Amino acid sequence: MTDTSTRFREFKMPDVGEGLTEAEILKWYVQPGDTVTDGQVVCEVETAKAAVELPIPYDGVVHELRFEEGTTVDVGTSIITIDVAPGSGDAAPAAAEPAAPAVEEEAKPQGRTPVLVGYGVAESSTKRRARKGTPAVPEQAAPQPAAPQPAAPQPAAAAIQAEMNGHGGTGTATAARPLAKPPVRKLAKDLGIDLATVTPTGPDGVITREDVHAAAAPAPAPVQPAPVQPQAAPAEPVAGVQPAPVAAGARGTRIPIKGVRKAIASAMVGSAFTAPHVTEFITLDVTRTMKLVDELKADPDMAGLRVNPLLLIARALLVAIRRNPEVSAAWDEANQEIVLKRYVNLGIAAATPRGLIVPNIKDAHDKTLPELAAALGELVSTAREGKTTPVAMQGGTVTITNVGVFGVDTGTPILNPGESAILAVGAIKLQPWVHKGKVKPRQVTTLALSFDHRLVDGELGSKVLADVAAILEQPKRLITWA
Repeated sequence: MTDTSTRFREFKMPDVGEGLTEAEILKWYVQPGDTVTDGQVVCEVETAKAAVELPIPYDGVVHELRFEEGTTVDVGTSIITIDVAPGSGDAAPAAAEPAAPAVEEEAKPQGRTPVLVGYGVAESSTKRRARKGTPAVPEQAAPQPAAPQPAAPQPAAAAIQAEMNGHGGTGTATAARPLAKPPVRKLAKDLGIDLATVTPTGPDGVITREDVHAAAAPAPAPVQPAPVQPQAAPAEPVAGVQPAPVAAGARGTRIPIKGVRKAIASAMVGSAFTAPHVTEFITLDVTRTMKLVDELKADPDMAGLRVNPLLLIARALLVAIRRNPEVSAAWDEANQEIVLKRYVNLGIAAATPRGLIVPNIKDAHDKTLPELAAALGELVSTAREGKTTPVAMQGGTVTITNVGVFGVDTGTPILNPGESAILAVGAIKLQPWVHKGKVKPRQVTTLALSFDHRLVDGELGSKVLADVAAILEQPKRLITWA
């Protein structure tokens, strides 16, 4: 007989890194009874960064899928059970589901540590944070003897307290501190929020990022009509925190905020409240740039590559940054330093079915025009397919957002968190323009450059925007200024 503790292996939601703690199961590629091999992709999950595929680290037969598609699962929660010794005798399914010993198993993972595509293994895989809440476990987990004892909650609370405070030891001085993870504490500090004034909504009284953002948001003083729908009032009083769900026949729909949309909301609020935004505009004649686009499409060196105005705008921005390198920088709040970056990872905002993402072209400043065209084409096609990896969205320095493809003239873009500037490109339209002393129809567009005023002052931002415009009005400067 094979020991069921070694026969059934639990594959847990891997550590996705970057402070992310959950992922949504988008699609299962296997079903119970299917044979799987080490390295085979078993499901696709969506984190707050991107959709990625998870490979299984075992050979065997799928015994159980713990969650249905569309379920959001915490990191460290078992999502699939694999029978690694099929045919070795009947075993009770419950044996593969030890709820209490799971805490011990986490400290000694078997085989290699599973990680998401694009992430490395966490530095310390033997020390995991306390689980938030209770993972959704099937019915068999209910009758678990001898594991959950009444005395367990207090040590668990103490462990959470110690970890939330960023310390491994214990002490009475930290007992009164609000429970919050280090990234949440930093966010509160950046936003000027006292954690003692924040109402926690997380499990065990833990303050979440959403709690901090809610505390930072301006309070809607005049808007407090509690009895808006007196006849539909629920039995328990709603304190305004959780609105009642929309009825089946109501004229509205509630959409859960999760995945990429949740990350966008958090990042944009954090950026807006952290970095002092300044936006400058310039309207320019890009007729010569449009002619150059047509010429490049016929150039043999550009055969098979994506050639469009965005390519030359990206090139113009890279040249402007080369002439004004101080614009490529980051603000280090912890050390109170400005970090100058001698490279450009050029972000391109892309609208996808899952929401807005901003992958970036690594070391774009070193690429030739054909190399830049190839990188842009690959970036766009990968984003449209929903296959952008988390690594592709990390480390950006400056971003371009092309709102012109939607017919919009311009906008005031919000900085991608951690970046110094973002250039919005408006629609290119045929308009009357004074050219060589006469009013003529010309191709005209408007550019908007938003920048972090802690890093970029008005003079530097104006120089960068003026250089981009000068290059696009006279594209020969792509060569002379580069």
